[in-house]
Amino acid sequence: MQSAEPRYWEDYEVGRKYPLGSTSFTAEEIIEFAEKFDPQSFHVDAEAAKSSLFGGLCASGWHVAAKLMRLFVDSYVDKRTALGSPGVDELRWLKPVRPGDTLTAWVECADKVPSKSRPTMGVIHEHWSAVNQNGELVMTSKGVNMVRRRPV
Repeated sequence: MQSAEPRYWEDYEVGRKYPLGSTSFTAEEIIEFAEKFDPQSFHVDAEAAKSSLFGGLCASGWHVAAKLMRLFVDSYVDKRTALGSPGVDELRWLKPVRPGDTLTAWVECADKVPSKSRPTMGVIHEHWSAVNQNGELVMTSKGVNMVRRRPV
């Protein structure tokens, strides 16, 4: 949700955790996503998934990351100051996400540095985390976000 005042690079606090909200997964959407983007049997076929390493149908990690990205944009990114990202340094899928699971996520400002080449921009180093309804950590990520600096 966008605040009344823009959130500039200077406004991010190292160590602060910013809530992203929650998102749930259904068997239908798990299969639909996987059929388009990750058609492995344990993502698209509930019966075949029973004999897989996962023991049942589970969401593609890319599906989980995409839904968390949606929360990130809707709940955290300030569209007036966000400048994009040069990438993700680490992405871990720690537990399967199953039909009926609800994930709750947050992003922590791990560090921030001013840009050396662009004085109007700063860089935020972020750690993402998501837990399921049982409090089990299911995904983590470390990424970088570029943000406008407060005009002087």
